[in-house]
Amino acid sequence: MTLLRRAASAAALLLTVLPVTLAAPAPAGAAGTSACRPPASGPLDAEQSRLADSRTTALIERAGFADFVRRFPAALCTARGRAESERLLDSWGQALWQASVRRAQGQRPGGDLAPGDDRPLYWARLAMTAALARWQPEFTVDKAALRARFEDASRGLVGNAFRTAPGVRRIFISGFDPFGLDAEIRRANPSGSAALQLNGRRVILADGTPAEIRAVVLPVRYADFDAGMVERAFTPQLTEGPAQADIITTVSQGYPGIFTLEDWAGRARSADPYPDNARALSGGTRERPVTAPGLGPGPEFIRTTLPAEAVTAAVQTPYPVLLNSDVTEIPAGGTAPVDRTDGPTPGSRAVAGGGGGYLSNEVAYRSNRLRAGLAPHLPGGHLHTPVLTGLPTDPRLLTGPEFERNETAITAEVRAVLEQAAVRG
Repeated sequence: MTLLRRAASAAALLLTVLPVTLAAPAPAGAAGTSACRPPASGPLDAEQSRLADSRTTALIERAGFADFVRRFPAALCTARGRAESERLLDSWGQALWQASVRRAQGQRPGGDLAPGDDRPLYWARLAMTAALARWQPEFTVDKAALRARFEDASRGLVGNAFRTAPGVRRIFISGFDPFGLDAEIRRANPSGSAALQLNGRRVILADGTPAEIRAVVLPVRYADFDAGMVERAFTPQLTEGPAQADIITTVSQGYPGIFTLEDWAGRARSADPYPDNARALSGGTRERPVTAPGLGPGPEFIRTTLPAEAVTAAVQTPYPVLLNSDVTEIPAGGTAPVDRTDGPTPGSRAVAGGGGGYLSNEVAYRSNRLRAGLAPHLPGGHLHTPVLTGLPTDPRLLTGPEFERNETAITAEVRAVLEQAAVRG
């Protein structure tokens, strides 16, 4: 495991999910609306700059999402002040999320990409944040705060609560955006695909109990984690009440050919020189791990409370599901990192958990630190999916049969793992 870790017609459709007042915005400068100045031509951020590749536009268009991107700038120009801007960003973000979920679940036809493909949501969201960056309203706005609202809404953090029904278990999961896009811009993330395909689904657990799944898709950006996005996503699900989750599971893409339940999540960041999607580094390396800014108090390592033995005994096809107890630590009194296959030793400093020292490990640590404080009786942990393979060798081709089969198979097995893990202990 240690070696693996190291190596490791669009307008009509739009009207069905957008509020009428936003789906048909008044032209800029119309009576009662604000007039936008010409869009700014300033530089986009590192993540938005990848939109220059025409394949990103093709992924948006081939999912039937092009109208979101085309109509959004004009919608921004209808806002007459800060409060309207906030409501507009919330509404468009939720509409994009809902359209993506419906498409992933075969309820929103449009385009020729496989329904479960997570990439259109990613690239449409990014194109819309680029439009927000260029927006020049005639009133003062906090664009960073507006983008944060749009990000939360378009990722499932808003208006995505469990339905309360007697006897129905509640499963909350998170997935991730595609990453590693400088090496291969066509990449998808099966954890994000699974989140979209499973959000809001009613399933039957292994013991016959009904359950509902709710999901969010998180960014691969250190800054968003520093700003508390994981805590915003998970705190409502862990707060005591009628809609509290019964189990939480963070999900990310992991190793080739296998699923792994991660036994331990470490407190440290240590993935440099590997960057995030914004090309930012964490500041932490294997030799000098760091703690994320703003991370509250907690132990160096947190152990999963998912029923690993039951899951690994029951779910093994088409991919093996293994328990991964690997960690990297600096032992008490030591100065050099040590790889272990049997978990941490007392008093050690975390370098990496089973999910490494990157954001997949950190989402597990952050969410389970919260769980331990708010709902320690609930099961929680982290699941790594296999690497999604099968993209055609021709870089002009965005999808192919093998890629789509693998994506479908991974989501099906994520569901099977959840149906086993959420059985009441």
